[in-house]
Amino acid sequence: MNERTNAPESKRSFFKMPHTYAIIMAILIISVILTYTLPAGQFDREKQDGQTVVIDGTYRAVESAPVNLFGLFEAIPQGMEAGAAIIFYIFLVGGVFGIIRQTGAIEAGINQLIRRFGQKGHIMIPMTMFVFSIAGATIGMAEETIIFVPIGIMLARALGYDAMTGAAIVSLGAAVGFAGGMLNPFTVGVAQSIAEVPLFSGLGYRTAVYIVFLAVTILYVMNYARKVKHDPARSLVYDLEQRRSEEAATTISRFSKRHAFVLLVLIGGITLNVIGIFEWGWYLTELTASFLIIGMIAGIVTLGVNGTFESLIDGAKAVTFGALIVGFARAIVVILEEGRVIDTVIYGLSNAVGHLPTFFAVIGMYAVQLITNFFIPSGSGQAATTMPIMAPLSDLLGIERQVAVLAFQYGDGLTNMIFPTSAHLMAFLAIAGIPYEQWLRFVWKLFAIWIALACAALLLAVTLGIQ
Repeated sequence: MNERTNAPESKRSFFKMPHTYAIIMAILIISVILTYTLPAGQFDREKQDGQTVVIDGTYRAVESAPVNLFGLFEAIPQGMEAGAAIIFYIFLVGGVFGIIRQTGAIEAGINQLIRRFGQKGHIMIPMTMFVFSIAGATIGMAEETIIFVPIGIMLARALGYDAMTGAAIVSLGAAVGFAGGMLNPFTVGVAQSIAEVPLFSGLGYRTAVYIVFLAVTILYVMNYARKVKHDPARSLVYDLEQRRSEEAATTISRFSKRHAFVLLVLIGGITLNVIGIFEWGWYLTELTASFLIIGMIAGIVTLGVNGTFESLIDGAKAVTFGALIVGFARAIVVILEEGRVIDTVIYGLSNAVGHLPTFFAVIGMYAVQLITNFFIPSGSGQAATTMPIMAPLSDLLGIERQVAVLAFQYGDGLTNMIFPTSAHLMAFLAIAGIPYEQWLRFVWKLFAIWIALACAALLLAVTLGIQ
């Protein structure tokens, strides 16, 4: 699959975006420089309701402690150690989802829906988008949608639509769920743990906002699909539809009792996790153990012992990028803390926006997250980079930390569908044969609507005091 994602490289590209880890290393170097150029300072902190909060008005100058070159590289393993719980959580949960993917249960389940409802036209658009959104909201499905894009395109064409519609119902459905993030372990779970907010708290508010986002997105895609069906020439990929050859038959797995068993185990396990979080106070360790049990049961029954552990390792390999970047990103915080300038950064940001009304301040926090996502498209990496600063900043601004987490998740998840630095966006466009420029023409209005909805959701969260 990977070799295909690089095929349609544009000849007009004069600038190659640096690797995400290269960007992180650049930020690390800048952080070291800041320990020499910024005045050292420190806030007092205290525990309040389980959170280590910054006390406003206590900032003071302290002795400078610049970090040297060796300290730069020392910070990386120290960052790995500081983020160990999150890193291993990502590795092991990613491994479990590797098992689930290997069973073929999700693919077979979606194909079963296509067989059953595939001839009912418009009903397939909301139904398919809803299914993928649930996967995005609960298991953080993002890159995994790539394998379903060809199926979505086949479905759309069979119903009289185009490749853009097929790609959209798969990718945008998952993106809305991923951004809604009600139980997304890789974004909301990581951000809340760093912000010292109860894990997956604010579920009701997130769900309400997710429903609005999903409804708007479904209507947007259905409106485009209706226009294309009425007049195929209005398709944004009309040339592609005219040029395409007859598709080769695609092997579709038949939904079996084993697939049903795997899905039942997965749904039951996620339900147990929800109960554990809200009734028994489960945190990362308990959730990791629960996911491992889900993977062992589902895998051993369907894949056998060896197949289960091979898939576990393959799944863990697949999330190495996102897991290790947490450690690299935490190294930024290590340097700023060792150099005694992280509070200076927080103090400066609070002064910059502190005189603004809270409404404008939270929108400013959201804008920072949007910009950050362009350079750090990894959700867990962005959380590890920004939340150690945004959480105490929200304390100083009188904004609930839960709102700071909301600003992160909406700044991370939605931009993955428009920023060219998003690897899985470029990958599924390559597989679908859709030029990025045409995708941009299709999605930019929806993205503008998403931004407006996200700002409204954040302002409402501030008004309601969501915790």
